[in-house]
Amino acid sequence: MRSCGCYCVFEARHARDHGISARGAGAVQSSLGEAHMSNWRSAGSIALAGVLNWAVAAGAQEPPRAEGATEAAKPQPARAPEPPSAQAVLLGQLCKIDIKGEKKDQWMRLPKAEGSVTQHHLTVGGRSFDYTATAGTLIIRDDEDKPIASIGYVAYVRHDAKGGVRPLMFAFNGGPGSSSLWLHMGVLGPKRVVVSDPGPTPAGPYRTVDNEFGVLDKSDLVMIDPVGTGLAHAVCDHKDDEFFGVDPDIDSLSRFIMQYVSDNNRWTSPKYLLGESYGTTRGAAIVNYLRERAFAFNGLILVSVATDLEAIFAELPGNDRPYAVYLPAYAAVAWYHHMLPTQPAALEPFLTEVRAYAAGPFTAALLKGDAIPDAEREAVAGKMHEYTGLPAEYLKAANLRVAQGAFTHELLKAQHKTVGRLDARFVGATMDPLEKYSDYDPQSAAISAAFAAAFLDYYHGELRFGQGSTYRTTNNSVGEHWKWVHRTPKGDQPMVNSGVDLAEALVKDANLRVLVLNGYYDLATPFSATEYVMAHLGLPPGVGSRIEMKYYEAGHMMYVHPPSMAKMKRDLDAFIDSTARQ
Repeated sequence: MRSCGCYCVFEARHARDHGISARGAGAVQSSLGEAHMSNWRSAGSIALAGVLNWAVAAGAQEPPRAEGATEAAKPQPARAPEPPSAQAVLLGQLCKIDIKGEKKDQWMRLPKAEGSVTQHHLTVGGRSFDYTATAGTLIIRDDEDKPIASIGYVAYVRHDAKGGVRPLMFAFNGGPGSSSLWLHMGVLGPKRVVVSDPGPTPAGPYRTVDNEFGVLDKSDLVMIDPVGTGLAHAVCDHKDDEFFGVDPDIDSLSRFIMQYVSDNNRWTSPKYLLGESYGTTRGAAIVNYLRERAFAFNGLILVSVATDLEAIFAELPGNDRPYAVYLPAYAAVAWYHHMLPTQPAALEPFLTEVRAYAAGPFTAALLKGDAIPDAEREAVAGKMHEYTGLPAEYLKAANLRVAQGAFTHELLKAQHKTVGRLDARFVGATMDPLEKYSDYDPQSAAISAAFAAAFLDYYHGELRFGQGSTYRTTNNSVGEHWKWVHRTPKGDQPMVNSGVDLAEALVKDANLRVLVLNGYYDLATPFSATEYVMAHLGLPPGVGSRIEMKYYEAGHMMYVHPPSMAKMKRDLDAFIDSTARQ
């Protein structure tokens, strides 16, 4: 299990593992035109199916006829249409299922939304309040009002709030293939798991505590599990892998958000969307997707940004951009581990110098490719050694291009140690020093078991939901079957960049604000790559001022570092306060 679910897109291991396939170019490209808004039906209609007490025998070719019906009805005079009968209404809500891989006209009951509602009390920072937790599933429908998937969620709503004007935040992790438990139990929810930082968390029993850094004092919260994760799955004759793609994923989660808002009458609430890692890829696209359907968010919160995959995927042949944007992040990690030939006293002034070199002389050298003169290669290798601590001879042998997996393997190689990819403050023993790339992620190995166990104990225990079912904390098969094609206003993308969606949303929604959270020691989605991406959205003058950047002395999941978790809480509170307009 890899924490945060960021295993598919960003992890650089062996050369055979690299490359993003454009398979699935025929991925579902859903379009929910304005005329179909009314078809995003309330889950309340689902309850009608619960009174259905009959089903046609397996293999039947049609639903049951009404009592007294004859095989061949006699012609009747024309008559005015009558309102549909209760049975007809129920029939309209049925779906067909796939039996042993063969589609047959067998009728079944509509899948039911399930839920467990529990009452709780929380005291944090001297403040006390009651809240309702709802752990459950919600059935989403397509444009023809047919059920397509059951989406898992946990919602938290405060009692003593101001009704419809209270802010509402939707949140998810990434992967693709990760459930939302990491953000849920790490920082946003009312409970959090206690983990060691920056070392391995001791074996169980694991401990959970009331979370003084959660968002419930400021905003109601809905944690979402996409199809294939948690308890979420396709229904009727749909298959999970129909949702394993950039655009089907955006579509299904957009339908969930709209339906939840409608079912719970939250239309006037200030709304926020928070995504982490690949969750930023989908989050940026969802904001624009729903904007096109007259649904607006007050704020988008991007945690560890992965909106432009090409900017962080160095293993694409000929793609030199990641090597330049990664250099400041490598420098930050080398500074943290005291591996620099000359150790600067403070991090940020040092990074200012490295940023300038990366954007200037280093980028110019990379652009020369194989034609770079030997003297320039020698000078660049020396400067990279000064900024990363890696030996100049190694840097020249690597052609001045060090992939993330190679850096995490090489930095502490003399100590037989590997640094973390998600959080390079974490260190673990190197399994094979002769490998070119790191074998595993020490941070993921250090915290994953604690997160999973603590969440499932809480989910089944306090929330009283999901007992007897398999909750998929991280589902590797989702990423393995993901369809990496995205349709944007500027055309189809074989290499995903939802920054195009974000730019359009910012231009066309003058109220949208964006908060970007970066960990200095994140090597999966480095802060320096995010700076580049946010500066290259192609925005008109002044629009970029609505993007706010925050930094933390931690990694991808900055909230495992207690001081960063406290700072993240302050930053989220300030962002909500400045955008909720209550």
